[in-house]
Formats: sequence, structure tokens, C-alpha cells
Amino acid sequence: MTLNEQVNRRPIYMWRLAGWSIGGVLLLLPAVAMQFTAEVRWTASDFVFAAALIGFVGGGFELAVRLDRSPAYRAGAALMLLTIFFLIWVNGAVGIIGDEDNPLNLLYAAVIATCIGGASIARLRPAGMARAAAAAAGVQMMVGVVAVVAGADQPPGAIGLAVLNGGVAALLAASAFLFARSARRPVG
Repeated sequence: MTLNEQVNRRPIYMWRLAGWSIGGVLLLLPAVAMQFTAEVRWTASDFVFAAALIGFVGGGFELAVRLDRSPAYRAGAALMLLTIFFLIWVNGAVGIIGDEDNPLNLLYAAVIATCIGGASIARLRPAGMARAAAAAAGVQMMVGVVAVVAGADQPPGAIGLAVLNGGVAALLAASAFLFARSARRPVG
């Protein structure tokens, strides 16, 4: 590899290093917090699960970066992956509807399955990813309606559930918009 090629690769390496470092810091935070408070009690399986989830998001973004050079595609992939991360993380930690043991929280698996299944069917192509993200936003809205109706008497309440579910649907809709924008760009 020539010196010029090495210099051109340095920004990519720095971004990758920063991204994986953030993942490492996320894993270290609960370990440090456990030293100072009894409120945080993670088991080894919690750390393994968190590492797998962070690895899924990081690996998914690495794949997106390799598949498409479009900033819109990369941003759409990042938004979709971070939304999946958020849904899994919050549901596993405290639950979205009531507490983490509320069976209604399992409805959010349909949103995640729509994202992952849609991406598989689309073969990660931009136009198909736009449809997958839009479908996931629609599923999220349906889950949100069920959450508000069935979980209105549980924390975070009807307004909190509407805002949270609407926010997740908006993130998925933004991801769909970015993928669609990437699909419309001229090839060549």
C-alpha cells in the first residue's frame, strides 16, 4: 500500500475506531456504575447480551458503509440500526409499556422483525430498504396505538407512550426517507 493510499484510508479508520470505541464505553458504563451504586446490577449474561447488541449495530453499520457510498444510505442505515438498538435496550432495561415484564412489550418485536426481515427481502438495496423502513414505521404506529390503548394506566402513561412511540415511528420514517433519497441518486 502506497503512502497516498494510507493517508486516504486514515479518516475511515478513525471513524471506525471512534464508533467501536463508543460501543466499548457503553459496555464499560454499567461496570463502572456497579462500583458506586447498588442500583445497577448487571450479570455476566447482561454484559454478553449488551456486547452482542452493540456488535449487531456496529457490524450492521460496517456492512452499510461497505455496501453503499451514499451518505443518505449510510445515515438511513444508522438511523434504522440505532432505532432497533433503542427498542431492544429500553425494553430489556425497563420496558416501554409498564415494566420489562409486561407482555405488551413483546409487540415491539414486530417492529424489529419488520426492519430485519424487510432488509433481508430487499437484499439491502436502497429502494427496498426504504420500503422496509416505511413498513416498520407503519408497524410501529400500530404498536403505538395498542400501547396507548392497553397501557394508558401504566407508566409512562398515555401521553408518554404516544410521544415515545411517535418518536420511534418518526425515526423509522426518516430512515425510509434517507433510503429513498439514496435510491433516487444517479448511478455512475
